[in-house]
Amino acid sequence: MAWSRREALAAAVLAAALAVGPAAAAPGVAAPGDMSLGNPKARVTVVEYASLTCPHCAEFNATVFPAFKAKYIDTGRVHYTLKELPTPPQQVAVAGFLLARCNGAGPAKYFKVVDEVFRSQPRWTAGNIKPVLQEIGRANGVSDAQFDACLRDEAQIQAMDARVRRVLTEDGIQSTPSFFVNGKAVDVHTLADLDAAIAAAGKK
Repeated sequence: MAWSRREALAAAVLAAALAVGPAAAAPGVAAPGDMSLGNPKARVTVVEYASLTCPHCAEFNATVFPAFKAKYIDTGRVHYTLKELPTPPQQVAVAGFLLARCNGAGPAKYFKVVDEVFRSQPRWTAGNIKPVLQEIGRANGVSDAQFDACLRDEAQIQAMDARVRRVLTEDGIQSTPSFFVNGKAVDVHTLADLDAAIAAAGKK
């Protein structure tokens, strides 16, 4: 199934947002519209800037995030926030994030859909990505018609545009994945990297 002209426009809106250069940096803080997990009163916050088309983000999601979630989020020790920053092909990243927020899935199933979209990356081939996303949608209570409606939802598209502009202009982030622990940029590749950053943040 081909992407519609309206869906292509949604990607164009996000591409325009990505062209905005950073103006001031105040990264690593959850903002209205961002999706989070865990105890909002936790002493430690972990913020990840991610794109659903980013292979390194998908690798983190598959190899590190489950253990991180079990150890820190589920136990109330960390409040985790995912900030959406669609990267090329933006059209696909936008569609995935809109699906995760679509009625029937998000917000209750937002992170479940995000996980399934990340894990579907190896199945993506030219002309076959939208059917894969539709399959994920159906498995999470979003019909094909609802998915198409979400891709055309002007309010959701504009809200995503605002979130991306905030990430670029206020946070100064232009690459994924990027991680911040209590507002401090950290280099994360493994759970051990997060262990060290969280331990240091917890002492302050």
